[in-house]
Amino acid sequence: MKIQQNAVVKLHYAVLDNEKNTIDNTFDEAPMEVIIGAGYLIPGLEDALIGKSAGDTLSVSVPPEKGYGERYDNLTQAVPKSMFEGMEIEVGMQFRATTDEGDQLVVIIGIEGDDVIVDGNHPLSGITLNFDVEIIDVREATADELEHGHVHGEGCNHGHHHHDGCDHDH
Repeated sequence: MKIQQNAVVKLHYAVLDNEKNTIDNTFDEAPMEVIIGAGYLIPGLEDALIGKSAGDTLSVSVPPEKGYGERYDNLTQAVPKSMFEGMEIEVGMQFRATTDEGDQLVVIIGIEGDDVIVDGNHPLSGITLNFDVEIIDVREATADELEHGHVHGEGCNHGHHHHDGCDHDH
């Protein structure tokens, strides 16, 4: 069958930025299984998969507006170091911060004296993402999978975060 909304797609992918740095790659591990339309994949990648079949390979370049969005300078701010009291902080650490617009992931991008510079942009925002994809399998999602919005692999256990065919982190 061809890939369409609500299809379950098993795929391998590698994604690189425009400088050819590898951001992520599943070819050395288990493939990813996703339901098309459930919001796990960025829109630009989902669009490129529609109509493809098992065995197809494709390369797709996804601009920021179809990926993780543009970067916004106003999401970068200095906060007092005292907010991190008792923590060993360093550049690159990620925190979940509660803001007026709900929970947001922020990354420490600098430490200057008593100020900690945090960035609320998605780490991949503003970046063109270049995917190489190999489609391994396409099937229809079960009613149960559609209800939960993600694929149920064998031995899927909702309480655990390890690779048992059930991946909640993507």
